Amino acid sequence: MPITPLMPVYPRCDVRPVRGEGAYLISEEGRRFLDFASGIAVNLLGHGHPVLTKAIQDQAATLIHVSNLYGSPQGEALAKRLVDATFADTVFFTNSGAEAVECAIKTARRYHFATGKPERTTLIAFQNAFHGRTIGTISATDQEKLRSGFEPLLPGFRYAPFDDLAAAEALIDDTTAGFLVEPVQGEGGIRPASPEFLRGLRRLADERGLLLVLDEVQCGMARTGMLYAHEQYGIVPDVMASAKGIGGGFPLGACLATEKAASGMVIGTHGSTYGGNPLAMAAGGAVLDVVLAPGFLDGVRATGDRLRQAIEQMIPNHDQLFESVRGMGLMLGLKMKSDSRRFVAHARDHHGLLTVAAGDNVVRVLPPLTIGQAHIDEFVSKLSEAARSYVPPSDD
Repeated sequence: MPITPLMPVYPRCDVRPVRGEGAYLISEEGRRFLDFASGIAVNLLGHGHPVLTKAIQDQAATLIHVSNLYGSPQGEALAKRLVDATFADTVFFTNSGAEAVECAIKTARRYHFATGKPERTTLIAFQNAFHGRTIGTISATDQEKLRSGFEPLLPGFRYAPFDDLAAAEALIDDTTAGFLVEPVQGEGGIRPASPEFLRGLRRLADERGLLLVLDEVQCGMARTGMLYAHEQYGIVPDVMASAKGIGGGFPLGACLATEKAASGMVIGTHGSTYGGNPLAMAAGGAVLDVVLAPGFLDGVRATGDRLRQAIEQMIPNHDQLFESVRGMGLMLGLKMKSDSRRFVAHARDHHGLLTVAAGDNVVRVLPPLTIGQAHIDEFVSKLSEAARSYVPPSDD
């Protein structure tokens, strides 16, 4: 059988969306799906949000792309808003999360090079993480399913169990540049770090002259109910990768850093053809207009609490399938006693409910941040119906 025009690297399902309305996707056959996947935490304002749509339309009619050879009033404006709202002093814009993590890795290594410690090139990363699919980011990711067949991988990474501070400390040596960690593991199963772990990494970085690099590609940009998840822990990173929801669905990522951490990133050390283009900046600005509006983050936290409580109340009715719910804000994970991927497919195909499977037999629940009580009620109803009709395989 000949190869398909689209390279066959995705196990694509039969849902073929052509239109979106708020928290719903509509297929080419006209079937409506309740979208609690949000493009894997990307469409944080849902589909067709008027603020985002108008910003993209207006900018597309004005200027889409020039080059980073020229001044960027659009990029300067969005970078200033991010600096004002976060720990960061400077921002580099990318097209994706993997590129943002790549920039973060380069920033950390270059910092030590510029400060006279070029031997400090190794980042301590953590098991079950997901940092992207470039050669650099799979080298930072200790998962065989992502790495197999792509060797030789890049040196400069060591791996400790997630949430194990003592194990991370034991890996520090004279070549260590810092730590690379997700405050909440997404693909790894919606696993929030403990406060002791993240605060301990911050302490170790300070004591040993290392950098704390956070991957907030999935958990950042209001997803957990704070602008960035590390705010829940009372710490600040030195460098942070952001993407997914930052553009509301338009391809956009960012590497944020303190002035100290970015001291080695000077002219010629990094670049991007499309990164920071005016259209992406308009999308990012529209997202900030919404999420930084008074009361929005409070609403995400309150909605997340209501959704979590509704799931917790449902679990005892189907305790043969479901174990617990975990996560923060509207980044929740439903731990299953059965194969989560099979259940996600069943809920999608038979009940019109879109969620995302993750590691550790977890169903990721990642709705738009704009959902209301009616969406929560519909979600729990569809989830209960899917649980009632689901027949686990006999070996589960």
